[in-house]
Amino acid sequence: MTAIAQLFKMAVRNLGRNRRRSLLSALAVAMGLALLLLMAAFIAGEMRGAMENTIQLESAHLQIRAATYDEDKVSLDWKNLVADPALLIQQLESVPQITTATPRLFATGIVTLGEQSRGVQVVGIDPDSEANERFRRGLIQGEFLRPDDREGVLIGLPLATKLKMHLGDQVNLLVNRSDGSVDEQRFTIRGIYSTGTSNYDENTLFMPLDKAQAFTGAQDHASTILIYLQDREQADAVAASISAAGYKVLTWREMNELIVSFEEFAGAYFVVLYLIVLGITSTVVTNTLVMAVFERTREIGVLSAIGMKGRGIMLQFLAEAALLATGGVIGGLILGSLAAWYFATVGFYVADFGISGILLGDTIRAQLQVKDMIQLGILTYVVTLLAALYPAVLAARLEPIEALHA
Repeated sequence: MTAIAQLFKMAVRNLGRNRRRSLLSALAVAMGLALLLLMAAFIAGEMRGAMENTIQLESAHLQIRAATYDEDKVSLDWKNLVADPALLIQQLESVPQITTATPRLFATGIVTLGEQSRGVQVVGIDPDSEANERFRRGLIQGEFLRPDDREGVLIGLPLATKLKMHLGDQVNLLVNRSDGSVDEQRFTIRGIYSTGTSNYDENTLFMPLDKAQAFTGAQDHASTILIYLQDREQADAVAASISAAGYKVLTWREMNELIVSFEEFAGAYFVVLYLIVLGITSTVVTNTLVMAVFERTREIGVLSAIGMKGRGIMLQFLAEAALLATGGVIGGLILGSLAAWYFATVGFYVADFGISGILLGDTIRAQLQVKDMIQLGILTYVVTLLAALYPAVLAARLEPIEALHA
């Protein structure tokens, strides 16, 4: 124990010989770790936000669909739809894990105001359902839809901005019908909403389910039934308990495979970035200790001449690296936590970058996880020690006579 204490005492003394260089080396390690933590917090926040948005806005925890339904084709053929959704929802009310079940009808359409038009997804909703709370909270202007409204629609803020639509404007809406024909009717903008997800808001128009069924010729049919649970981890068990002949029950994992795959790809991509950042910081540590070896060549020769083994000299430099790593990791954890806290509060605004394919919010908020702090802290510490091996071996292999004459 005394030998170890002496070893680190000498290491502190040696680092103190050039405090500025030692401080800059530790700072480089700290900045590298802080950057790694911020990157990890960004990807965690991005994935959490994308999954939460998709579940709340599109997939729910479970969906009941017709066995032949293909969401990519947005079919309104009755054989591809859920018949009498109200009856199915009534049966689902007896399942205690289910908090909300609501029907949705999807159709493709074109909304026109004056000379401007835009393709949209028309969504028929049950206005009274709790599943629409996200849209109610996001209402910026006007009022929410009512079940008996036959002329009102709800549009997203980005769509209203691009087509210069305002509350109360009358717009023409053309949709494909279940029999393959098209129909066009005039609607009034009852409200303008924002979910904070521009990619979704810009392309989605809501109307009451009854009106959507009549407009598209779907009658008493829905594209799907969205089911929200008390806990999304119950999805597999609840799905297995639902029996609906001619229908399929999909869980949120099955419907969001793209997000899971994207998360895996992003994780692999960020590993490469981690290694690049750590490679840069480790180079700073290596250069610092190599310079120390050349500056202390005569001292190393004296230590060798009085009997210190090469192993002891190597441990001396590794002890210095351990001190630099300790200071750098502690500083990095503090800086990284502060940066992550700041961006968790302020967020990264990404709406203008044109990210598509998954429902990313306009602002991504960092989410720093304890496991990332532990894993990246240990990784940084180990890489810093590995970076010290070359100068430590270089010092240990110096010949005493040559070192004394240096």
